[in-house]
Amino acid sequence: MQWLLVAVLLTLSALAVWLVARRAREHLGLPTGQIVYADTGAWRRCERVLFSRKHSLTGKPDYLVQERDGTVPVEIKPMRRARQPLHGDVLQLAAYCLLVEEDSGHAPPWGYLKYHDAVWRIEYSPGLRDQLLARLHDMRNDLTATDVPPSHDQPQRCLSCGQRAHCSQRLA
Repeated sequence: MQWLLVAVLLTLSALAVWLVARRAREHLGLPTGQIVYADTGAWRRCERVLFSRKHSLTGKPDYLVQERDGTVPVEIKPMRRARQPLHGDVLQLAAYCLLVEEDSGHAPPWGYLKYHDAVWRIEYSPGLRDQLLARLHDMRNDLTATDVPPSHDQPQRCLSCGQRAHCSQRLA
């Protein structure tokens, strides 16, 4: 009779642990599947940095999750609030998709972008891949340029820039 009580207690304990883990996963916005890589706090499971020699690109997604259709990256922006994902964040996720593709030999079908109150599944399409590669090309060209005008698309960035005191093009 004691063994039955122990078995019931063990089963209830396992169920409780499973429910807590499921709630934590849902709160984080993680998809179902096995977490195969994590680069966040207590979840740290892998110190490995993903690297593409072909594209001279390196990165560490917050999570890689093994789903039925492949390994997909998850990028979490817990403080960001928006009605739709920001283009720069989508390109960052695309960069992680490219790194997974280079690392595994298989392009992920999508990745997940999690903001404070929303989760988007972003398709890793050939068009998105091309946008990423074009942006990387532009960024590399900017590194060798001698005169790159500052962007004033976001005035708050100009106002808090560390080079503001020396910039002749700063906003008033």
